[in-house]
Amino acid sequence: MSKYAVITGASSGLGVEFAKYLSKKEYKLILIARREERLKKLASRLKTECEIISADLTEESECYRVWEVIKNKEIEIFINNAGFGDSGCFIDCDLDKELNMVQLNVKAVHIFSKLALCKMQERNKGYILNVASCAGLMPGGPYMATYYATKAYVTSLTRGIAEELRENGSNVYVGCLCPGPVATEFNKVANVKFSIPQIRADYCVKYALKQMEKRKVVIIPTFRMKLFMTAGRYVSPSLYVKIAANQQAKDI
Repeated sequence: MSKYAVITGASSGLGVEFAKYLSKKEYKLILIARREERLKKLASRLKTECEIISADLTEESECYRVWEVIKNKEIEIFINNAGFGDSGCFIDCDLDKELNMVQLNVKAVHIFSKLALCKMQERNKGYILNVASCAGLMPGGPYMATYYATKAYVTSLTRGIAEELRENGSNVYVGCLCPGPVATEFNKVANVKFSIPQIRADYCVKYALKQMEKRKVVIIPTFRMKLFMTAGRYVSPSLYVKIAANQQAKDI
């Protein structure tokens, strides 16, 4: 059987770079996103076989529909990449946009992690990589409160699952990618302009997949962000949140 890699949110940003990298590694790809035309354009540029699934994963029923299409494939890698953010005071942010964010960043990731893991456990092999954020390693994020909360869910869920797998001697890998700012369309959707340096999406993906192969559970791509996250352990949560608020207020 052929080995497959599944990528959600494959029509832009990190999703595109994951597809390019894994295509070079000769994986057959299952590309999932809302924008079908973008998926077709991407698939036309890749050398490996690509299956395109247009789906709005903010709808729970769409997550299950997608799974029914792909569940019998031999999926070796599942990348939960789909997600978006929003910035501004919590009281002013659009509630519908926030709830869609929770559905996509949290619920869709949870559903696919559960279903993919159960399938991989049958063969006792496979990789699940959840795209989170350094925001998910922090105690809170004023002016992007909902986004930070969704990514905290992803990092917590991933760490918990990874430890269960370790204790049970499973060969299945679950990890999370926690970058700082990356130069993608995320910034436009989130209405944010980062004042700290952004990294290239291709570098982020290459680093993430290499660390995945090494079975690193929490993957932070740059020394700057690793240093910042490490320093945060020695700061009280209340002060950490104040620092985050000061920085985030500059970016909106």
